[in-house]
Amino acid sequence: MKWGKVVMLLGIFALIITAAFLAVNPLKDSIQLGLDLKGGVQVRLEAQGSVTERDMDQIIAIMRNRVDSLGVTEPIIQKESDNRVLIELPGVEDPEEAISIIGKTAQLEFRKYDGEVILTGKQLKEAEEAKDPNTGEAIVLLEFDEEGTEIFADVTGELVSQYPDSRDQHRIIAIFLDEEVIQAPYVNEKIPGGEARITGYEDLADARNIALLLRSGALPAPVEVIEKRTVGATLGSDSIVKSKDAAIWGILAIMIFMPIFYRVPGLIADISLILYSLIVLGVLTALNATLTLPGIAGLLLSVGMCVDANIIIYERLKDELRNGKTLRAAIDAGFSRAFKTILDSNVTTLIAAAVLFYLGTGTIRGFAVTLSIGIICSMFTAITFTRFMLKTVVEAKIFKNIKMFGA
Repeated sequence: MKWGKVVMLLGIFALIITAAFLAVNPLKDSIQLGLDLKGGVQVRLEAQGSVTERDMDQIIAIMRNRVDSLGVTEPIIQKESDNRVLIELPGVEDPEEAISIIGKTAQLEFRKYDGEVILTGKQLKEAEEAKDPNTGEAIVLLEFDEEGTEIFADVTGELVSQYPDSRDQHRIIAIFLDEEVIQAPYVNEKIPGGEARITGYEDLADARNIALLLRSGALPAPVEVIEKRTVGATLGSDSIVKSKDAAIWGILAIMIFMPIFYRVPGLIADISLILYSLIVLGVLTALNATLTLPGIAGLLLSVGMCVDANIIIYERLKDELRNGKTLRAAIDAGFSRAFKTILDSNVTTLIAAAVLFYLGTGTIRGFAVTLSIGIICSMFTAITFTRFMLKTVVEAKIFKNIKMFGA
């Protein structure tokens, strides 16, 4: 028995278990809970007068921009009917502040480099994305009303004549929406006709997002808050407690099963599972993620895949031991042969998660994100940490009987 290796193993075990006791609760408490688990604020807006679908898209865009400024993660913002928008904000501590920001009038301003406001959203008639017919470059086309046309022509002509260098910062006319800069283009020439173009976009979708924000600066119709209320957890406390109990008992069952069936490797899998949990909680905390019940489902699914990866490795290890290989050779062969299977299964699941994230909204995206994080972390712990620990156990020569490795 090599006592140096034994001490290192015991130190790693002690460190992970101590970290679990000390860090799990602070990490868990720092993760924001979604509307279904914690509750929040629900606001219903109604556009006054006759509005089109495009008008509602503009209203939703400006509301999303405002909600982002609140620092709320995974809000639900959706069109409820032809003229209504439903906004749900999880975990908001000051409902009145949130409602005051959501319900305020949008302010779109065009400012010179020195901060002077030259135009507002009232003078902007239209903003739409397009492609330059000559170059194929994505652009945004602006059109001003009569007053805006005259002001814009004077200002652009003045900037071009005063500052000959086309890259001079004084030539910038910054576009602000609710005091946030959304664009800061340079003036290349005098624009006398009331029509301007903004270039420099990666693609048409990028240009469309800016055009939508610009149109949102001048709300197409007055918007009123017709309902506002603080809501509790939509699942109810009983459902939350039952879900938590099910998760705890499920993980405990796994942690009991693994050592019984796989012995020493099973115990290492349990330690690996604890490390996995710490890494996942740390990543979710660092990303300031909001956890919903579908998100928890994604994490539990990734826990199952983490254990599944260990089982694939251990079954390969048992096969190699039965074929007469030494412990060290069996571990190397077991991991190398299991790696491709584990990689294929995890990559296909990540592809599915990417599709859910791209096509889904709200809690579906939350499920996809937590599932992806869990899978990546599980691959790390199963392939690197578990392998390192198994090799260290063999090098320490604590167990020489291959039956202690499940064979």
